Amino acid sequence: MSTEVKEATPKTAATESQKGIDNHKKAAMHLEQAAKHHHEAAKLLLEGNDEKACGCVAKAQGHSILAKKAQKKNLKKMAVSK
Repeated sequence: MSTEVKEATPKTAATESQKGIDNHKKAAMHLEQAAKHHHEAAKLLLEGNDEKACGCVAKAQGHSILAKKAQKKNLKKMAVSK
C-alpha cells in the first residue's frame, strides 16, 4: 500500500477570479429563475389556480436561497481580498 502525497493546486489570481465570475453567473441564473417562477405564480393566481401558484412560489424561494448563497461566497472573497 503506497501513500502518495498529492500536491495542492496553487491558487492563482486567475483561478480565483474565474471562481468569482462563475459565482456571479450562478447567482444571476438563480435570480432569473426565481423571477420566472414569481411571474408564473402571479399568472396562475390571476387564473385562480392557487395550488399551482404555491408550487411556483416554493420554486422561486429555492432559487432565491441558492442565489443568496452564491452572492455570499462572492462577498466573502471580496472582503478577504481587500
